[in-house]
Amino acid sequence: MNRMRISTALVLAGVAVLSGCAESAETAESAQVANTVVGGDDRNGEYIPQEWMKDDPAVHVNGINWGSHSDVSAIDPNRVFVVTWGDTYPEGQTAPANPTHMVVVVDAQGNMIENWSQWDSLMHTPHAIKVDPYDPAMPVYVVERGTSGGTKMGVLKFSNDGKQLLWKIGYEYTPPATVEEAQSRKPEPYQFGQPAVLAFMPNGDFLLGDGYWNCRVARYNRDGEFISEFGECGTGDGQFNTVHGLSVDSNQRIYVADRSNDRIQVFEEDGTWVATWPNIASPACVHVDESDAVWVCGRTTNRLLKYDTEGHLLYYFGTYGRTSGGFDGGWGGFERPHGMDVDRDGNVYVANFDGDVITKYAPKPDADRTKLVLPLMRGTAAATN
Repeated sequence: MNRMRISTALVLAGVAVLSGCAESAETAESAQVANTVVGGDDRNGEYIPQEWMKDDPAVHVNGINWGSHSDVSAIDPNRVFVVTWGDTYPEGQTAPANPTHMVVVVDAQGNMIENWSQWDSLMHTPHAIKVDPYDPAMPVYVVERGTSGGTKMGVLKFSNDGKQLLWKIGYEYTPPATVEEAQSRKPEPYQFGQPAVLAFMPNGDFLLGDGYWNCRVARYNRDGEFISEFGECGTGDGQFNTVHGLSVDSNQRIYVADRSNDRIQVFEEDGTWVATWPNIASPACVHVDESDAVWVCGRTTNRLLKYDTEGHLLYYFGTYGRTSGGFDGGWGGFERPHGMDVDRDGNVYVANFDGDVITKYAPKPDADRTKLVLPLMRGTAAATN
């Protein structure tokens, strides 16, 4: 009988403990729910989309508007550089015979403050624009792809104000007749094959993703003199099929968006292959931020994806923006994100190739820092200008 009483007491005590645990769990869960936002879909992540880049009323009249935006470069929020593929009619056709607005500069309020029309004739389909953060003069580099019938392929280097063309490389070569012919050759140092993108090294050298045809990453110094190259066409490790994005981390490791192979590849500074990150759908750009987070533009998924330097997917945000009902009043969604950058105030800019718009995102006041693209402050120019 005593044993039965003892057993009954133990059972009742156990029930009481379990009941107490359940109540504690419910209380903790309720507290957790109370601290979360009701509703929402997190499409903009930790950012507030801005109604930003305005039209050019002096030129864009009679239905003519911006052409496709291929890239953006931002250090100073009041001086954001954009390259476009000329002007278009509402139906999408390229407008006038000699399109304008190849390079424009935009201020923090979205006003176009400069149109480098004096250099339009040098460009046909400018694919990338980058300001060198390591040079106090902050020169501007433009990669001319030369597609859609264009014969100009190369790199242009301008003064930051656009008044001087400091040099150009690659323009003396005529492209081959077919892609197959281009990919079967061993290109000379300045024999480009639809180059796509570039990135800077701390010592002033730059890397050129060359690109659609040549399947290589070439290195040049700040005077445009050839140093080295790595890569070839193919699907194996160290081979490429459309070099479309480049970035460098704090250890000078090189990250390549190997777009048509649906992957990111990682290399040492000398071009030695390190790793392949597979199954990343059509990566259009790669951007390593100040924390060495590796951000990738998902061209077909319409996302910005965050990876660590080992290739683990940590976070992403974004969604398609051209819906029947609009999206955030026409701002916020991605439409084939093609290039990205972040200014020193933490605003993120994404060039949407289909949307003919630069998406600008400002961090929320209470943003989770682990979900932000951090400003790159390694360069002297970025830190002091």
